[in-house]
Amino acid sequence: MSLWRRVAIAVASAGGVGFFPYASGTVGSAVAVAAAWWAPEALSTQGLAVVLVTVLGLWASQLAVQGATDQDPSFVVIDEVAGMWLACLALPKVPWLYLAAFLLFRLFDIGKWFPMKQLEQLPGGVGIMADDLAAGALAWMVLSLWR
Repeated sequence: MSLWRRVAIAVASAGGVGFFPYASGTVGSAVAVAAAWWAPEALSTQGLAVVLVTVLGLWASQLAVQGATDQDPSFVVIDEVAGMWLACLALPKVPWLYLAAFLLFRLFDIGKWFPMKQLEQLPGGVGIMADDLAAGALAWMVLSLWR
C-alpha cells in the first residue's frame, strides 16, 4: 500500500477513530462535537475548518475507498467530522445546543431522508461527503430556527 493511501486512510478515519468496532459514525460524530466545543469561537476560523476538513475529506475518502467493494466503508468518518462541524457552526458555547446539534446531525445522517439519500449515491468521495454535509446543514438550520 502506498504512503499516500496510508495517509488518506488515516485522514478518512479521523486519526483512527473510524476503526472503533461499534457505531464508528456515532463515535466519529462524538469526537467531532467535542473538538467543535473546544474550537475557537471565531466564525471565520470555524468556517475555514469546515472547508479544510471537507476538501481533505473529499481527497482522503476517494483514495481510501479505491478498489474497495464498499463505497462508503464504516471506517471513513471524516464525513461525520465535516457534517458535525457544519452543524455546530457559530453556535454559542451552550452545552444543550451542542448536544442538540449532535442528536439532530445523527438523526439526519442515519435517517438518510431527502436529499441525503440521493447525495449518498454520488460517486466516490463526493457521495461520501455530500450526504453528511447535507445532514449537518439541516441540523444547523433546525438549530438556527429554534434559537
